[in-house]
Amino acid sequence: MIFWILLAVMTAAVAAILLYPLLRGARAADDRRAGEAAVYRDQLRELDRDLAGGLISAGEADYARAEIGRRLIAVSNAAPAKNPKTAGDRRLAEAFVLLLLPVLGLCLYTLMGRPDLPSQPLEARYDNPGNDMGILIAKAERHLAQNPEDGKGWDVLAPIYVSTMRVADAEMAYRNAIRLLGPSAVRLDGLAETLMAKSSGIVTDDARQILERSLQLEPDNPRARFYVALSMEQAGKADDARAAFEAIARQSPADAPWVPLVNEHIAKNGGSSSQATAAAQPPGNPTQSDVAAAEQMNTGDRQQMIKGMVENLDAKLTENPDNFEGWLRLVRSYTVLNDKDRAADALKRGLAAFPANGEKGKKLLALARDLGLATEGTAE
Repeated sequence: MIFWILLAVMTAAVAAILLYPLLRGARAADDRRAGEAAVYRDQLRELDRDLAGGLISAGEADYARAEIGRRLIAVSNAAPAKNPKTAGDRRLAEAFVLLLLPVLGLCLYTLMGRPDLPSQPLEARYDNPGNDMGILIAKAERHLAQNPEDGKGWDVLAPIYVSTMRVADAEMAYRNAIRLLGPSAVRLDGLAETLMAKSSGIVTDDARQILERSLQLEPDNPRARFYVALSMEQAGKADDARAAFEAIARQSPADAPWVPLVNEHIAKNGGSSSQATAAAQPPGNPTQSDVAAAEQMNTGDRQQMIKGMVENLDAKLTENPDNFEGWLRLVRSYTVLNDKDRAADALKRGLAAFPANGEKGKKLLALARDLGLATEGTAE
């Protein structure tokens, strides 16, 4: 019942606001005509005084009185009916505001609204927030106000704060999560990005130290490595930044989503587009020129070229054994060339760089089994 009373009051208020200009316009016109009529009446009285004082003759007074009377009659009677269309339009607008507008609003609410929906105080919405992000955040904040040592709560809330651009709150949440749950690469990277958001994209010294802590936990973390390279670029160390970006590109999969951005920074710091492409190309992969040359060769020459590329990859992995994707490619390549002995040797060397009890070592062993290589004795 209260809802419908409020609805009626709101409708009346809106109708009054819409009617005010219409009523004000009509009243202003009436006031203007009344003022003009008063002026003409004053002129008639002045005319009588002039005639009594002998300032004008009786004939002149009659002529002037007739003219003023004509104007007075025109103002008093003819002016209101001068534009009946305007008066009709005004009455139509008033009828629309008073009748049609409330009826139309009520019909729309009946069709599109929820008059049967019970009222939900804030406490009820806390219990059933649905997809209301604001209520979900408020509920989490209320929980953390009562349980400030809930590290998981802070861990969940921190990225939500970032997505809603509450940067200061996000920093507090990340720091609490790290304090209570301990540092992890994801938490440290999130905190560093929050600090960079506060400084308009600048990698501050505090952010740089946090990123270095992240790299101690996860050395191959491309997210942290990118921001560290970016800090070098922002400090004006173009050569160091280019080398750091090139290292990221070399050790990233060719289809990694961050590779185009890394290539842009390589070029920005003095590297050519060809250098950027070469940096992003994993060692041993054929370049476009290699593919074009291979198409012009006969079968024997093409096979020889492929062997040369595989041997080149083998040599690069000997110099830099930390390229996990390279070891996968080398084991697969020797198997395709039907050189099982060298494939087994490549597997053994790859497992020396990435032990079999680690995630990457397990992937190497899984690939070897899929290719039909013997894996007994290689896991020790």
